[in-house]
Amino acid sequence: QLQAFGGGLVQPGGSLRLSCVVSGSIFSINAMGWYRQVPGNQRELVARVTSGDGADYADSVKGRFIISRDNAKNTVYLQMNSLKPEDTAVYYCNVFGQPYAGYNRRDYWGKGTQVTVSS
Repeated sequence: QLQAFGGGLVQPGGSLRLSCVVSGSIFSINAMGWYRQVPGNQRELVARVTSGDGADYADSVKGRFIISRDNAKNTVYLQMNSLKPEDTAVYYCNVFGQPYAGYNRRDYWGKGTQVTVSS
């Protein structure tokens, strides 16, 4: 239900834009966001936008990454600027929401897209 696009190889200082399209039915979405993971480490929050359009960012990406959402397209974006080698990771799209009315909220995950920052 979540399909991510936009990963790839970029030089330090460069930019990439990730997109995640949410398909299928989710009754209500509370938050959409991006996490990342490198081998041997836990998955960590990169950025998240809530249904009220509030945004949270990891300290390591503040001022460089911008998260946005297009509700009409059921899409969340992550604009990544001034990329650093330490941003290299697999990036996962996440939605936290309610599948049906009255059901518990849960996490939905995309398959992940590789971002590599290297010269």
